[in-house]
Amino acid sequence: MSRDRLIYLPLGGAGEIGMNAYVYGYGAPGKERLIVVDLGVTFPDMDTSPGVDLIMADMAWLEANRKRIEAVFITHAHEDHVGAVGLLWDRLRAPIYARKFTAEIAKRKLEEQGAPVSDLHVVEAWPATTTVGPFTVGFLPISHSIPESSGLAIDSPAGRVLHTGDFKVDVTPVVGEPFDAALWESVSAGGVRALMCDSTNVFSPQPGRSEATLAPEIERLYREAGGMVVATTFASNVARVKTLALAAEAAGRTICLMGRAMRRMTEVAEATGLLTGFPKTVSPEEAAEIPRQNLALIVTGSQGERRAASAQLSSQTYFGLSLQEGDTFLFSSKIIPGNERGVIRIMNQLSEKGVDVVDDDGGRYHVSGHANRPDLVQMHTLTKPQMIVPMHGEHRHLREHAKLAEERGIPSIVATNGMMLDLMGDRPKVAEYIDTGRLYLDGSAMYGAMDGVIRDRIRMALNGQVTITLILDENDEPLGDVWCETMGLPETGRSNASLVEVLEADLTQFVNRAKRGTLRDEEGLDKELRRIARNTAQAEIGKKPEVTVVVSRLG
Repeated sequence: MSRDRLIYLPLGGAGEIGMNAYVYGYGAPGKERLIVVDLGVTFPDMDTSPGVDLIMADMAWLEANRKRIEAVFITHAHEDHVGAVGLLWDRLRAPIYARKFTAEIAKRKLEEQGAPVSDLHVVEAWPATTTVGPFTVGFLPISHSIPESSGLAIDSPAGRVLHTGDFKVDVTPVVGEPFDAALWESVSAGGVRALMCDSTNVFSPQPGRSEATLAPEIERLYREAGGMVVATTFASNVARVKTLALAAEAAGRTICLMGRAMRRMTEVAEATGLLTGFPKTVSPEEAAEIPRQNLALIVTGSQGERRAASAQLSSQTYFGLSLQEGDTFLFSSKIIPGNERGVIRIMNQLSEKGVDVVDDDGGRYHVSGHANRPDLVQMHTLTKPQMIVPMHGEHRHLREHAKLAEERGIPSIVATNGMMLDLMGDRPKVAEYIDTGRLYLDGSAMYGAMDGVIRDRIRMALNGQVTITLILDENDEPLGDVWCETMGLPETGRSNASLVEVLEADLTQFVNRAKRGTLRDEEGLDKELRRIARNTAQAEIGKKPEVTVVVSRLG
């Protein structure tokens, strides 16, 4: 009989930023009891996933092993960690554990999908623990850019694993719990088999800065600005929202929050007792009556989201408020890679209005929520693990973090999505590889990357679409000419004639000359019509469009 083993399997979040989903297991190979840590989403872009609403890790392997899942643990309430809880619950049907603030966000996501909230359990922080199967799990408070973030102490018969979750070293975080070095040192005193550690800022050479350091500079900006000041940041960064609000209040400005996500986050933070001392705010309707120089808006849309408040204000009047020359717009955030185009579009629209745009400006108005390289070393030193497995980062981050660990004499490995690790030896080793991928939420439908929907949508976006319609009578003779409809293609081509007319002429000529056997061969006829349409389009416009053929037969 095979010996029991402790395994780690990232399904999302390893080799990318976002879509976090990690699995731990203990037991005989292939029969391990499992726990899942985080069920997050990532966001689409027009280049790789046009029209998609959300993307999450493929759950095929977990679904196939659903009866082995003991529980799901959610470390914090960022969308890339909790966003898929409601969407994936029906596929996993396992108890969910989270601390109070995170549980409230998770509850809303379950309710939105009609999933039962009875499987959601609110737990206290360390030293409280939860035992499920062979695991005992405790939530370790840690500082991050959202309240009540937690790492996990995961105990099994093979020893203790520490899962940092997203974290930074901040002893004055404004909202939420400070980084407690003594706590992490104490939970490591009995030995740590493996440290699974955030890698996002491994290339940042300076120690991370505290949220509290931002207030003086932001207040100075509010005081010196002549017109209305609008500031945008991540809606979930409740500490930053409070920093902005307090600075505005100190500068004598009235505060208005705009954006559903921001209002929801502050409401939950206040309801759970995490956000206190927040200044009084006014509604957008009330704000419209306040002199511009006395007004401060704090809005959503720091990443260029088209429907968020920032984008709306940059292009039009929004809830009766509009920007004008002499106003100031502050981006108190860092652009997530991939979002540059959307943010720059908004910045330029603001500039066209005469608005002064202020960005991160070398850290004066934003600090990261992730640990920099010296902070990672501090975590290594506090926990003294037998091995380190980097997580939460692109491949280059994981590789650099693994090199950092090895340089300090700690065995490490670069583990990307689908790479199952055996943690039983002196160093982590690959046990097997699991097929992984992505699930797309597209409207109300959910499908996988291999379903071909996204591939077809990209091809249509790149090449356009032609629909060919042909009617044949009961004797397989054509009734009239072939006709075509195009989408996403120019009206005329190289011949300066209508593209539709050129297509119809070439296709009709083929049909009129075709033998009856050819017209009776449905598959062959479809293939030949496609070929002619694509070749004609290539000659006329230099593109081979996607082609749909509709042949109707009478009688």
